[in-house]
Amino acid sequence: MFAKSSMYSLVVALDFSENMLRQCYEFINQEDTPKENVILVRADVSRLPFRSGSIDAVHAGAALHCWPSPSAAVAEISRVLRPGGVFVATTAIFDGIFSWIPLVRTLRQTLASVSGNKFYLSEAELKDLCKACGLVDFTCQRNGPFVMLSATKHN
Repeated sequence: MFAKSSMYSLVVALDFSENMLRQCYEFINQEDTPKENVILVRADVSRLPFRSGSIDAVHAGAALHCWPSPSAAVAEISRVLRPGGVFVATTAIFDGIFSWIPLVRTLRQTLASVSGNKFYLSEAELKDLCKACGLVDFTCQRNGPFVMLSATKHN
C-alpha cells in the first residue's frame, strides 16, 4: 500500500517473523507494486538496524500488543525517527470496567509476560508510553477495542 502510493522514495517492511516477510514478498509480487523501492528486513523492533534520526515515519499495523517489550520497542522507534517524524500504530486496548484498579493492571501484565500472551495497554498507558519515549502530539482514534494512534518525534 505505501509502496504503491508513490508518495515514498523507499518503503522498508520489517518484521521479526520470516513467515510474515514471506507473505509480504508474495503480496508484493501479486500486486502491481513497484519492487525497486521496497526492502524487506528481518529484525527485532527493539533493535532496529537504522541510524538515529534517519526515518520519516513508522507504521506498526496490529503489532504493538505482540511485542515482548512495548516500551523498548517504542523507545527504539523514537530513536530512529527524525525530529518531526511520525509513529502510527494500530492495536487493541484494555480499558474494561476494572482497569482503573492498579492491582488488576499489574496482574494483567504479569500474567501476560509469564504466559507469553500479548500486552494490551490502555489508551492512557499508550499515551504515557509515547510521552516517556519522547513522542508528542498523541492522538488516538477508537473503534470499540481497536485503536489507531499517532505521535510525533519532538523537534
